[in-house]
Amino acid sequence: MSFRAEVRDWLRAHLPAGPLPSVDTAAGFAAHRDWERELAGARLSVVSWPPEYGGRGAPLLDWLVFEEEYYAAAAPVRVGQNGLFLLAPTLFAHGTAEQRARLLPPMARADDVWAQAWSEPDAGSDLAAIRATATRADGGWVLSGTKTWSTRAAFADRAFGLFRSDPGAQRHRGLTYLMFDLRAEGVTVRPIRQLGGGTGFAEIFLDGAFVPDADVIGAPGEGWRVAMSTASHERGLSLRSPGRFTAAAARLVDLWRRTEDPADTALRDRVADAWIAAQAYRLHTQRTAGRLAAGGTLGAESSLGKVFWSELDLALHETALELLGPRAEVDGLGGPDGRWLDGYLFALAGPIYAGTNEIQRTVIAERLLGLPR
Repeated sequence: MSFRAEVRDWLRAHLPAGPLPSVDTAAGFAAHRDWERELAGARLSVVSWPPEYGGRGAPLLDWLVFEEEYYAAAAPVRVGQNGLFLLAPTLFAHGTAEQRARLLPPMARADDVWAQAWSEPDAGSDLAAIRATATRADGGWVLSGTKTWSTRAAFADRAFGLFRSDPGAQRHRGLTYLMFDLRAEGVTVRPIRQLGGGTGFAEIFLDGAFVPDADVIGAPGEGWRVAMSTASHERGLSLRSPGRFTAAAARLVDLWRRTEDPADTALRDRVADAWIAAQAYRLHTQRTAGRLAAGGTLGAESSLGKVFWSELDLALHETALELLGPRAEVDGLGGPDGRWLDGYLFALAGPIYAGTNEIQRTVIAERLLGLPR
């Protein structure tokens, strides 16, 4: 049996009978954690990881196959995505053998779900403006400051973030990449309630929280370089795999066929453009996976991918809403095509998270095209 067929058959046999509660609620978070554990039991949660960490040692191209089947099956949101797709690649690139052995297996089983703790009240896409500090102490570091818009922090177990360990250094220097327990003494998590009632984000207040040296990733003071590794995976490969968009494009084509207006050739062309763009992103990512398998690395070119997928996500959902017309709002209340409205509201954030597209265009201009600052 091919790997694709195995994944498809397993999902068909194990998918929940109906949608799980929102992952941004306590009950939904717990349900999604249980689903992750079911995936891990079949060694499908992290197929490209080495077996000793819970994976299969499969090539990245097989991971892309898994993602295509996963999204095509409309399987649940991955509650552990911050750890699985952002922190784990960072640990593989910059962590120690001890850190990987200690942190990756419980991450794969969703025993530890991770929050991303980068943004601060005065530091969003301008990550180098962070003010939260890490002060040297006996055997570790003492954290102070505030993190905000921390994804999954309301219900997660641990978090990773960047802290200023040398206040006298230049903006991009004197930063240290640390991991910390969200239930530790000196850590207060305050959920941020969204308009829909969920709490997908939270503020994190750090008041003298202690972190041992074992939870520093990379060398102290070299956090910026480590963080750029995380950001490259967030923008260019792990966080938004092509399966997400090829599945949405297929649903869009199906929607167009059900609502087709032969006179509206402009809307027809937009459907075709979105489908082609999703396939182009799929081919681009397969090429990137091949380059990484050959020993390459992700760099500034990941900014190209981030701009592309975030704008593609919006185009897919805006086109669907135009096809639905007034039905979009009615179906958004639980109708058969209600996913489009929810997806559109989430897609609006795409040009902002993972570094705003304005910042990404600056990176593209300066680092890829060589234009003056």
